[in-house]
Amino acid sequence: MTFYELLVFIHIFSAILGMGPGFVMTFVVKKADTMTELRHAYFIRNRLHIFTMVGGTLLLITGLWMGSLNTHLFTQGWYIVSLILFLIALAFGPTVLSSRSKPVKQLLKEHEGDEIPDEYYTLSRRLFFFERIENGIFLVVIALMILKPF
Repeated sequence: MTFYELLVFIHIFSAILGMGPGFVMTFVVKKADTMTELRHAYFIRNRLHIFTMVGGTLLLITGLWMGSLNTHLFTQGWYIVSLILFLIALAFGPTVLSSRSKPVKQLLKEHEGDEIPDEYYTLSRRLFFFERIENGIFLVVIALMILKPF
């Protein structure tokens, strides 16, 4: 196995480790019926987020490293578009998602009682909308990486 093949191997595993949990994070909290269940679901969701951060970082590093070893990649449209879309999706976290998740976290921390307040559903709907957009971007990136259409 060459060093480049090792990078490809790490890149693919990073995609599975990083993106896989990211696709299910919304579903983890959808079935909660009480605040206790919801808090536990967000605890699990936060744990899954660690995998997405580590996997996403490794994806970026290995992808750029492969590009530096095989500079021809930087002439390929699928590679450049994938890289741009991936960076846009990564930027969603601190820009779009963070501001929408803070009120949810605050509500989970401060709400008393076991009934989920209506406010949570409004807040989570906004958050999940943007998470679905981000997941869509990642699906496009995956398709570009597999198909290499241009």
